[in-house]
Amino acid sequence: MSARLSRVRSLAAVLLLGLSVAGCGYNTIPTDEEAAKAKWGEVQNQYQRRADLIPNLVSTVQGYAKQEKDVLTSVVEARAKATSVHIDASQLTDPDKLKQFQDAQAQLSGALGRLLAVSENYPDLKSNQNFLALQSQLEGTENRIAVARRDYIEAVRVYNTDLRTFPTALWASLFFKDAKPMAEFTANDTAQTPPQVKF
Repeated sequence: MSARLSRVRSLAAVLLLGLSVAGCGYNTIPTDEEAAKAKWGEVQNQYQRRADLIPNLVSTVQGYAKQEKDVLTSVVEARAKATSVHIDASQLTDPDKLKQFQDAQAQLSGALGRLLAVSENYPDLKSNQNFLALQSQLEGTENRIAVARRDYIEAVRVYNTDLRTFPTALWASLFFKDAKPMAEFTANDTAQTPPQVKF
């Protein structure tokens, strides 16, 4: 009887310990870290989608605007640079790496903006169905990028908050000592300047 009672007590202690660990936030840090990494994967997915659209867009514009070689070349070069900057999930705690990635993507965004502005000078291009479809896909992708970045920023906020607030900060200091705050996207300098409108 005492051996059986001892096993019941041991089982009850294990269950109580399991419930207390589950209820006190021990799993919060790794869960939120994985969620932030998954959101980062979606950011990269959307940037890759944009990069995949660009060669078709450049080819379409090239057929109509051969004399705009500088703009077309700048788009191709910016795409090459943007796709060469990679950040995997293990580098999300390095703000400099994230800034490097963000700057390359911003440069590509600027080049794409110039390419779309050039298209305004070519009425035949603006009415080309292939160009219109690509432009629409690009606009949709830019919206998806904005949503993916917003979701990543929120996931990082939750994770970073967990590392600094009680009781999860206690778990971080005891069991997740290598957990570091993740870097967030920040607005680049040009985002702070209002656009100039000329009539």
